[in-house]
Amino acid sequence: MEHLRIYPIALLVLLHFNAQTSAQPAAAPAPAPPGPTNITKILEKAGQFTTFIRLIKSTKVSDQINNQLNNSDSGLTVFAPPDNAFSSLSAGTLNSLTDQQKVELLQFHVLPSFISMTEFQTVSNPLRTQAGDANNGRFALNVTTVGNGVNITTGIVNTTVSNTIYSDNQLAVYQVEKVLLPLDIFGPPAPAPAPSKAKKGVPVADGPSSTSSDSTGASAAVSLNWSASAGAAAFAVALMSLWWGL
Repeated sequence: MEHLRIYPIALLVLLHFNAQTSAQPAAAPAPAPPGPTNITKILEKAGQFTTFIRLIKSTKVSDQINNQLNNSDSGLTVFAPPDNAFSSLSAGTLNSLTDQQKVELLQFHVLPSFISMTEFQTVSNPLRTQAGDANNGRFALNVTTVGNGVNITTGIVNTTVSNTIYSDNQLAVYQVEKVLLPLDIFGPPAPAPAPSKAKKGVPVADGPSSTSSDSTGASAAVSLNWSASAGAAAFAVALMSLWWGL
């Protein structure tokens, strides 16, 4: 009878062990692979770039950046001005631009290759931007480095790189303290062409010409000489008449 009691107890122990084994939690799933790079999400996470985000979205420059990052290996470098950089611009600066100029202004903040902070020390000026071809002198940036600092000049604006917002060896996003105003849009207007020289003409005299004066004087002189000659002849005739009368 004791042997018969042992079997049910062993069976209960086995069932309890199997229940504990099956109740263990399953392994955590592997993290989902990261999605495609999105410049607006990067800037939104960093904060204080509301105006820059609004501009790159309204001009579709954000789509250009995302498409290039996710469909090529060339990489990009973006200079992002914070909100206070835009608020320090003169009133009406952005509103005075055409749609095309707004696109060029935003593309001027993008370099068509990935440049790390240390690589700025060896780049050749001028740097080409997405807005134009530096070889033709259009929409070009110049950078200088002092120690670990990077200074940027556009010909109108001088500013510095103050912070690295994001870098993954394909995309670098740097905070700059001023909006990069390109010389091609905000530079001085071209000088007006010089007025054409008037053709030289013969001046018209208001009074009688010197030729007329000379002619008049000559005629008067001839008349005077003729009168003098006639008077002398008459005087001679009178003397002869008087002589013969005696």
